[in-house]
This record gives sequence, structure tokens and C-alpha cells, in this order.
Amino acid sequence: MQFESLTLKGLRARPVVLKLERPIVARIATITDWPLILIDLETEEGITGRSYLEPYAVKAMRYLIPALEDLAGQLKGRPLAPFELFDAARKSLHFVGYEGLSMIAVSGLDMAVWDALAKAAGMPLCVFLGGSAGPVRAYNSNGLWLQAPASLGPEAVELCAEGGFDALKLRLGRDRPRDDIAAIEAVRRAVGEDVKLMVDFNQGLDLADALERCHQIDDLGLAWIEEPIVYDNFDGFAQLAAELRTPLQIGENFYGPRDLHKALQMKACDLVMPDFMRIGGVTGWQRAAAIAGAAGIPMSTHLYPEVAAHVMRVTETAHWLEWQDWADPILQRPFAIRDGLFHVPGDVPGVGLEWNEEAVAAHVVDL
Repeated sequence: MQFESLTLKGLRARPVVLKLERPIVARIATITDWPLILIDLETEEGITGRSYLEPYAVKAMRYLIPALEDLAGQLKGRPLAPFELFDAARKSLHFVGYEGLSMIAVSGLDMAVWDALAKAAGMPLCVFLGGSAGPVRAYNSNGLWLQAPASLGPEAVELCAEGGFDALKLRLGRDRPRDDIAAIEAVRRAVGEDVKLMVDFNQGLDLADALERCHQIDDLGLAWIEEPIVYDNFDGFAQLAAELRTPLQIGENFYGPRDLHKALQMKACDLVMPDFMRIGGVTGWQRAAAIAGAAGIPMSTHLYPEVAAHVMRVTETAHWLEWQDWADPILQRPFAIRDGLFHVPGDVPGVGLEWNEEAVAAHVVDL
């Protein structure tokens, strides 16, 4: 079958809610139930493209699923040309804005389109994009939330052992700055000096607090400090980036490639890590990666490790893949992690997403 001939027939979107093994406990939110929207994009030629969205809040699925269905209805009968569909889908939502739920819905559609095309071509997505299948460097982001510092050491050891990881992310933003420092020190003692540590404030500070607290941890040998302040305060990030020696990481809340471009123009960060449901899926990532590549800025991923691994194989300034296994319970074949490397299978066409329908049935919810 020639992938050029694929035609959009329809889309099915199912809401699923999973229990997190290690609940998210951040300064701005606690999350125990993890929502996913499973997307099956059907073509007239019988190829199904798959993707999923992780909208954080269960109630958000009530708005995103109708948006996805509406987009598929508008584009029904059109060839699966991802750049054209991406632009057409965005323009159909022009009057309600390109950001927020609009971009998230378009991103979910886009990732499924690329999966279908690569499947029809009989290639892994990374090969279809011009690269090769192989390993991608990853850090473990499955835990180390805002719990007592004394409990973090044993958990850090467990996280390293989950896939031979030599890099971990821990979250900061406790009420007392000295408890954050104690948390970093506890993890460092447990895993040793050779494991890289990234820290994330999850936008939990105002600029005044961030200036104080980031300077307090600036000499602790951290790989990066992530999102200490609210995501759209580029002026504040620019001030922090200018003052800190530790690289400043932002980007999971970039809504499209232009946000990344603006951040780099304003010197608001040293590193970027777009999220696939906000940057614009595979199409948005490729456009953003070209900007980051031209600027020489290292580019990491946020969530969605399956599709992330494929695009990192063709990203000029590929840095770190964020590993978390939150979608694994509903996947037939989760990807393998060995020696801290996320391995893209070379014998599976597309992204490699296939649903475990028995698990899906056990976790699907009514909205």
C-alpha cells in the first residue's frame, strides 16, 4: 500500500483513567488519577493511526473528545497530508484561538496522522522521518515528588534500577527552602555523584522567591532548574537565566513553535523541552526543532515517551527524553528501557502504539 493514498475516514476517541503508582505531588497540584484520551484515526484504506493525549484533568476530556471528533468530521475525505491537515485544523479554530484546548486537539490528531502514514509505508516513524531506529538517552521522571526528604533516597535508588538510569528528576517547592536542599542532598547521597539530577519547581514560585531559591541551589551541580515561575513570564525567566549558572529549562507549556522562538529571542532559557500535546504533535515538534537547532539550543521531551523517542532520533539538538510509564498499563507492547536508553524497535511500523483492549475496557470511563 502506498502511504500517499491514505484518506481520512473517521476518528474514535476514548476516555481512560489510570491510577498512578506514584501520585504526582507538586506545589501547584496533587494528581492520583491520570486521564488519557486514546485516539484511533481510521482511513478509507484500512490503516489505523493511533495516538493519545494526557490532559492532566479528567474533566478536560469532556471538551477535548468532542473537539477531536469535530476536527475529524471537518477533514473527512481529505488525503492524510500532515502539514496540510495540521494547518487546516488550526485554521478551523482560528476564532477561538490557537492555544489551549485548540492546540491540544490538533496535536492529538496530528500524531495519529503521522502514525498512520508510517504504518502504511511499513516503517518506524523515525525511519519514515529520515532517521534510523535505535536508542535515545532518557532520565527517569516517575517519582521524587514533594515528599519528606528522608524518604527520597530509597526511592531514587529504585528509580535508577527501573531501567539502569543515570539521570533522575526531582521536584522542589516545599514550604521551607532548606527542605528542598535537604531533598537534593538525600538523593545525591543515595545515588552518588555520577547520576545527573534535574529539578523542577512546577511553576510554583513567584519571581522574588525564585530569585532567592534558585540562587541557593545554583552551586549543587544540577543538570537544570525547570520552570520555577509561571510558564508565560518570559521576562522573569530571562532575568533568572541571566543570573544563574545552572541551565534554566522551560518549554513544556509552549503552545506551538512560535512560543519557543519567542523564548529564545528573549533569552528566557538555556534549554527547551516541548510537550507534544502543546507544541503541535509531530508537525509542531519538527518546526520547533528547526528553530532550536538553528539556535544551537539543546531540546528535550516532555511526556509521551513513545512518539518522543522517534522524533528525538531526527532532532538536531536532541538532549534528554523524559521517561515516565504512565500509559504502559493500556499498551500491548511498552518500549524497553535498558542502561538508561529508550529503545525504538526497528521492526514495528509507525509509532508502535497498540492498545491492550482488556486493560482499556477496565479503565474506560463515562464523562
